[in-house]
Amino acid sequence: MSKRHSAKYKIDRRLGENIWGRPKSPVNRREYGPGQHGQRRKGKVSDFGLQLRAKQKLKGYYGDVTEKQFKRAYSEAARQKGDTSQNLIGLLERRLDALVYRAKFAPTIFAARQLVSHGHVFVNGVRCNIASRQVKPGDEVTLGKKAQEMALVAEAQALPERDLPDYISVDGTKVTFVRVPTLDEVPYPVKMEPNLVVEFYSR
Repeated sequence: MSKRHSAKYKIDRRLGENIWGRPKSPVNRREYGPGQHGQRRKGKVSDFGLQLRAKQKLKGYYGDVTEKQFKRAYSEAARQKGDTSQNLIGLLERRLDALVYRAKFAPTIFAARQLVSHGHVFVNGVRCNIASRQVKPGDEVTLGKKAQEMALVAEAQALPERDLPDYISVDGTKVTFVRVPTLDEVPYPVKMEPNLVVEFYSR
């Protein structure tokens, strides 16, 4: 399992955007980048720079996704029929940790991954501790009894900053994955550009 060793909010500051829409994000106070040269005027960003930034933003949003996992998701999206950028979003939203996060069972994508890896999440009644598992339409995901009593879960469900999307159905501590979403259905707090990610990998 990959583990994040650096502070996650550094991603926000490096990109200059509050990518998770969290009120604690340092970008809300300081819009410039981290480090002693963060306030210097930014030069013109090249096409490659824009593509790399879009890739880092999308990859960073989904938490501790490794470069290898992310590239594998792109390759799978490119193999599927239809628009590769839409397919990529669909594959990322089908991750089990992403579904747990969307259902407001965890306050952050990192906490959602931890809930899954610690064995608190069940898919169709079977315990699953693989955060990258792909759920299918119709799959039911539930929280274990111990997790239902966690303060973390209660905190997440009380968060006002996230709405439940239409492609999942939540009933208490049970969530059903209704369908694979399109880009415009996913409630990203900032603009994501998967088309630039596709350009980055297809160079």
